[in-house]
Amino acid sequence: MADRARGWPIAREGLPFLAVAGVPAVAAWALGWTVAGSLFGAVALFTGWFFRNPPRRVPDGPNLVVSPGDGRVLAVAEEEEPRFLKARVVRVSMFLSPLDVHINRTPCAGLVKAVAYSPGRFLVASRPDATLANEQVAALFETDAGQRVLCVQVAGYVARRIVCWLTEGERVARGERYGLIRFGSRMDLYLPKETKMRVKTGDQVTGGESIIGVLP
Repeated sequence: MADRARGWPIAREGLPFLAVAGVPAVAAWALGWTVAGSLFGAVALFTGWFFRNPPRRVPDGPNLVVSPGDGRVLAVAEEEEPRFLKARVVRVSMFLSPLDVHINRTPCAGLVKAVAYSPGRFLVASRPDATLANEQVAALFETDAGQRVLCVQVAGYVARRIVCWLTEGERVARGERYGLIRFGSRMDLYLPKETKMRVKTGDQVTGGESIIGVLP
């Protein structure tokens, strides 16, 4: 189910990692081991910060597509998408560094037509060949107007775990939280080639807020 992370300041998937660092930190401080306590405390703080789940102001307007994640736009390229859309499309690739928010958001409102997991490698997510070679989860959305938008969560060299809460057949709103990727990753967004693009290579985008394009 999408947006199950609503209201949580930290994604629930991060709580076990937070406990692994937080419990030893508290124990070390209680025993007077200040150096160990400080080290574990720093790891706990970073873990909580990495899994942060900030609210976002989703823009309102017809046919808008928002960024599914935070990060830097690696490419805006027209190409063939042979797996799901089987059409000429515009691919927008975004690199999420370990410093970015890693909660992923739905790019548009509509129906979830498919959710597909594909095993693969763990190349550095900024490499162009990571688009097809790396482990990934693809989510296909269809708007009420019949436009199809494909969003792909791609694991990276450090990221070894993709989480997707979507289920086929459910309806979603634009900008809903729908998953996350741990510790550095990439997202590829495929749009109809007639889409009026609002971003270019090198832009910094914010998940759920930045407008990627306007569907035809």
